[in-house]
Amino acid sequence: MVVFGQFLEVLIGGLLAGVLYSLVALGFVLIFKASGVFNFAQGAMVLLAGLALVRSLDFMVARGVPVWAAIVLGLVFAGLIMAISAWLIERFVVGPLVNQDGLTLFMSTIGATFIIEGAAQLIFGSDVYPLRLFPTDAWFLFESAFPGGILVNKLDVWGGLIAGILVTGLAIFFQKTKTGRALRAVADDHAAAQSVGIPISWIWFVVWLVAGLVALVAATVWGTKLGVQFSITFLALKALPVLIIGGFTSVPGAIVGGLLIGAGEKLAEVYLGPFIGGGIEYWFAYVLALAVLLARPQGLFGERIIERI
Repeated sequence: MVVFGQFLEVLIGGLLAGVLYSLVALGFVLIFKASGVFNFAQGAMVLLAGLALVRSLDFMVARGVPVWAAIVLGLVFAGLIMAISAWLIERFVVGPLVNQDGLTLFMSTIGATFIIEGAAQLIFGSDVYPLRLFPTDAWFLFESAFPGGILVNKLDVWGGLIAGILVTGLAIFFQKTKTGRALRAVADDHAAAQSVGIPISWIWFVVWLVAGLVALVAATVWGTKLGVQFSITFLALKALPVLIIGGFTSVPGAIVGGLLIGAGEKLAEVYLGPFIGGGIEYWFAYVLALAVLLARPQGLFGERIIERI
């Protein structure tokens, strides 16, 4: 019973941690699904959103604004910053590169990454800023069934609830709305979408704005977990195996990929780590992604690409 309780605790902790990876991966999926561009700048967008939020909160609380009002106004301010960033990226980075090949667009997002990182830290500072929007303590569940109970972090549970709401909303957006269908048409063929009257510049602004708002949501959770700091930008690297496993074009796939990565690396660290050395959770995700890539290159939920000659 004790052994099963430990296994269940590790599994639940891994699944919930994987949901936090999925929050970052969702931004990548949105950009790729709507424009065919792998947005390397998503991690930098999370950093920018987090800095804008935490610095505005500090500013207002220091001037006597009630905490609840400061949180609301801080979220609005950070959302405005992400809207401005989306417009600037569309106007000066990806907009002039319409109809260029995917590699060119990908390289442009790498350049945008360094610009966003530098601008964010120049404007808001480069220290580690604590953010406490969600509880960080834990529950002890099933104490009557397992000795000592099962430890579940409240922050991870909040992340899971937020991810579920996001996935549901984005699925409805892409499948049921006119703008969502236009986004998918642009991703299939920029020139063809333009020929039928779809405004490329507006569509790309919308998708970068939505991805920026997703980055803001991710920043609230990851900022609470780690503090808002420069290392948040490296979440882009952690999201990559999630995307490979779930599929670059699948919103639900981002969640499933995150769950597999989170659970897999925690279980591997606890049960395989003692035999092959510690630190397995740092590279396990990439090995798992490589295995999926060799077996199914488009990912578990990705769309199969068929090219006709």
